Amino acid sequence: MTLKELIYAEINKIEEDNLDELYQFVKQLANAKSATKPKTGILNKLKRIKIQAPVDFAANIDQYMNGEKNLDNIH
Repeated sequence: MTLKELIYAEINKIEEDNLDELYQFVKQLANAKSATKPKTGILNKLKRIKIQAPVDFAANIDQYMNGEKNLDNIH
């Protein structure tokens, strides 16, 4: 049996007057799971990153990393 089939089998054992309580629990669980999902993807977050660096930063990254050039001329 699949997990869904096992769940359905257990639900079928519940008395009719207790189904509303089960429904409310399932609804709460579904809402909690959807509320924790990220609203934006990682790529969208990365697009919003602003980097301030000199205009030659990418071309001279090694020199900036080893200290030959400094980051005083940020534009």
